Amino acid sequence: MLELYLMRHAKAKRAQGGMADHQRPLRKRGRRQAAAMAHALQRWQALEGEIHVSDAARTRETLDEIAKQLSEPSLVERACFDEALYTFDAQALLAWLKALPDEVERVLVIGHNPALLELARWLCAEAPSELTTGSLLHLSLPDTPWQSLEHHAAENVNCLTPEQASHALFKRKAPAKPSLHKASLAKRIRGQLEHQYLMVRVLEPGVAAGIDPEFLHQYRVNLRRSRAIGQSVWAAIKVPGLKKRLKHLKHRAQATSDLRDLDVFLESLSEAPPPLTSYSCQALERWLLNRRDEEHAALCQQLVTPDYAEEMQAWRDFISSGNFRKILRKLSSERIEAVLAERIARHDSDLAALSSDSPDAAFHELRKVVKRIRYLAELDPKRHRTFLSKLKRRQSLLGDIQDLCTRQAWIEAFSASSRNAPRRVQECAAWRGALEKQKHSLREDVVALAPLTDVY
Repeated sequence: MLELYLMRHAKAKRAQGGMADHQRPLRKRGRRQAAAMAHALQRWQALEGEIHVSDAARTRETLDEIAKQLSEPSLVERACFDEALYTFDAQALLAWLKALPDEVERVLVIGHNPALLELARWLCAEAPSELTTGSLLHLSLPDTPWQSLEHHAAENVNCLTPEQASHALFKRKAPAKPSLHKASLAKRIRGQLEHQYLMVRVLEPGVAAGIDPEFLHQYRVNLRRSRAIGQSVWAAIKVPGLKKRLKHLKHRAQATSDLRDLDVFLESLSEAPPPLTSYSCQALERWLLNRRDEEHAALCQQLVTPDYAEEMQAWRDFISSGNFRKILRKLSSERIEAVLAERIARHDSDLAALSSDSPDAAFHELRKVVKRIRYLAELDPKRHRTFLSKLKRRQSLLGDIQDLCTRQAWIEAFSASSRNAPRRVQECAAWRGALEKQKHSLREDVVALAPLTDVY
């Protein structure tokens, strides 16, 4: 297969005064776009072949920002800057492409629209209808000489925008949170659920791209918060049909668990190197990346199934229905306070039964109780502002214990895959032991916490 990558230059300034179009530099936004695409280019293996760049200032600076982000100045050194690529004509670009030597199998072109997009649409009927600044197209072509390229010859096409590669850029255009602080309880709950549904849907392309882990994190947060609010409503007032839909949300959130845990674990390796030999560290990172790729592929398959689309639409229809609005209007602050008191009493009972030697599952259950209390209290945030602030440390402690448990489980799985490397198995056992000591210290902190009735 021939692999062709077409990247449009990042956002540039408009020509002013006597500035020629060829001299237009990148805007600050453009530099952020180019930097955001750096790891995507690396992940897509777009930088492993030849790199050809228009000799315009904005395309040169796009490559400069990519190289800076990856700390690879050699990218600029081995790139070919070609005045023939400073073109807006797709036919001229096609002629340039067909002139590539037969031995070239992978090529990245950083150039200009409309030439790039029109070329892509000539090569592939499924090419997108637009190519925004900083965006990237990847086309897989038949393994034939470049000069033999034919109309709609591409066998596959993938597109990625900077806003799909970077959550920081996505946030600049993301739907704003509705202003609900003066709304009634019913309107506030419905507004939160509708916004969270919207966020789940708009985050999906970034999740599927798999470049920035923050997309998955926020996707997961919005799914779980939706379910938690729904559970809080269900605890206070029974809503026909709600329980079934909450099960669907739980299933979709659970499908993200392992992938999120792997992202967090991989991030921790860069922050605090593990107590392993360098060779074992490299083996661990490769193993984790492979597991992550498997989990990401499985999640992406789920996101495109008809069942997923139907469940999401059914949830949207449910929370927007007149029946749901009518039932929510019956929900009172007094009923929420009664349910909150019940949950706090359960928390205090579970906490009193804990010791530092209690099993991990007991601490995990307490963590779930604390989260349910928090989500219930957040239905009336103004009233519970002080209480919510005091819950943070408690939830953080329990979350740290859960993170250590998860890390131990992945280390154990890695160790099991390394049975032919006895030294590595010993290193992993020692590492798990060290994490167990950290966990024990956190358990003691949790056991020493005051009952929630003392702070409510």
